[in-house]
Amino acid sequence: MAAFATGKFYVTAGVGGKMMYDEPFRHFCEESYQRYLRCDWGDLCAEDKAQNDSAVANGDDRILASYVHPEHPDWKLWIITEWDRSATTLLFPSEY
Repeated sequence: MAAFATGKFYVTAGVGGKMMYDEPFRHFCEESYQRYLRCDWGDLCAEDKAQNDSAVANGDDRILASYVHPEHPDWKLWIITEWDRSATTLLFPSEY
């Protein structure tokens, strides 16, 4: 169970398309999302991680995490939960 509400879950067309034909990438996406639900914010600076922790505690700000696969640096994902916890989206940074 997540430490915060995530709302509806969305995957962008770019991420969803790659997940359909690339099994290792799909697995990376699933692992990243599980990390996110555990409040492991991935590859962020300490200040951004602290801001996410505050957003979880107060429920009043969006949450953004970033994950990069160690063997595939081009596999960079963002996961964003809206400030009102209505939706969470998995996307490539270029799709923001």
